[in-house]
Amino acid sequence: MFANMAFSHLSNTLLSILLVLVPVLCVSEYDYLEFKNFGYSGTYNPVASLNDIDSSSCSCELGDPVRFSGASAPLNEQVSVHFRGPLILHQFAVYTSPDFVGGKSLSGNWSRIAYYNGEEGVAENATFLTTAGTNSSCLGKALTYAGSDGLSKASSATVLDKNTLIGSNDEYSIFSNLTCGDSSPDGDCGVYRPDIPAYKGYSGTVKMFTFEFEMPTEETASEDISNYNMPAIWLLNAQIPRTAQYSLNANCSCWRSGCGEFDIFEVMNTTESDHLYTTIHDYQGTDDIESGIAIPGYINRDTSGVMSGGALFDSNGDVYVWMSNSTLFNSSVPYSHVNSHYINNNDAAVDTLSSVSFSPASSTSASKKGDAANANDSLISRLAVGFMGVLFWLL
Repeated sequence: MFANMAFSHLSNTLLSILLVLVPVLCVSEYDYLEFKNFGYSGTYNPVASLNDIDSSSCSCELGDPVRFSGASAPLNEQVSVHFRGPLILHQFAVYTSPDFVGGKSLSGNWSRIAYYNGEEGVAENATFLTTAGTNSSCLGKALTYAGSDGLSKASSATVLDKNTLIGSNDEYSIFSNLTCGDSSPDGDCGVYRPDIPAYKGYSGTVKMFTFEFEMPTEETASEDISNYNMPAIWLLNAQIPRTAQYSLNANCSCWRSGCGEFDIFEVMNTTESDHLYTTIHDYQGTDDIESGIAIPGYINRDTSGVMSGGALFDSNGDVYVWMSNSTLFNSSVPYSHVNSHYINNNDAAVDTLSSVSFSPASSTSASKKGDAANANDSLISRLAVGFMGVLFWLL
């Protein structure tokens, strides 16, 4: 009997190890990643008030739930585009299409609505902002106009210099050039900090973002820097940075309640510094918004050259992320080019999201990217931790 119990115990243990190891071994490099069934029906709580933000007693309150549904929701709302170093941005563009479905020949063409070209010093419908403003005990540092280096404070909208390199943990963001109306729960941008240049993000169910950039290896000798050598490009519901991107108070941001974050290209820990993952952070199919859901594959990070790629949200609820030298930044991009170069790719990792909506878990934090090295492990790293746990239990 004891022998049978021991054998059963060993069998279960080996099964547990295999369940951990097999997904790890299956995660590999791709040129193209895809989420299917992206977007769901749910709610999030926007910030309703920001109180005494310049004092030590400052506080925030969340308002009534906002309902959303459909393809890309809740990221069919205004989104801002964020960049973390080490990174050099050469070109950036945003496109919209009246009706695009990946792989279908009758889809609409793409029209460019925003553009940045560092070599030409051009910024169209693109406003560079950075967190170089007033520091609040509950909201953190405020957004300001970014200087030409992307990090210093400027007095007005400034175009980022060509070949501007930002280092580990340094960030800037891009919004549209459309200014927000009054800060109000019913306003076109909701409630936002009174001490920031408030701009709208890029909205719409069907949209495409393209990037030409470099992610060189961090040259700083010290690895004590937060997010050391972990570059990223991601989207946020634009309400988040207009209130508090990295507040420790969850009531100062709609992030915790699920208003939406989409990581397009992100190094998730220093042990996988050449792997770029794609992750969604909301409550579609999971109640763990911190970890989110990552596509089970990665795109290679070229640390010595220029990369081109992007992310596309179609009207059918599919999201495509790619890396390709064929990526265009023209004023108009035909659907045939998008289909042939970005979507009809056999080298793909695909994840179909559940339509199930989970409720937000209680937490004090309002965002996970402020210390991604601790808060956001990659798919492989999380599985490796589980494997070590099994070994510890065996011993």
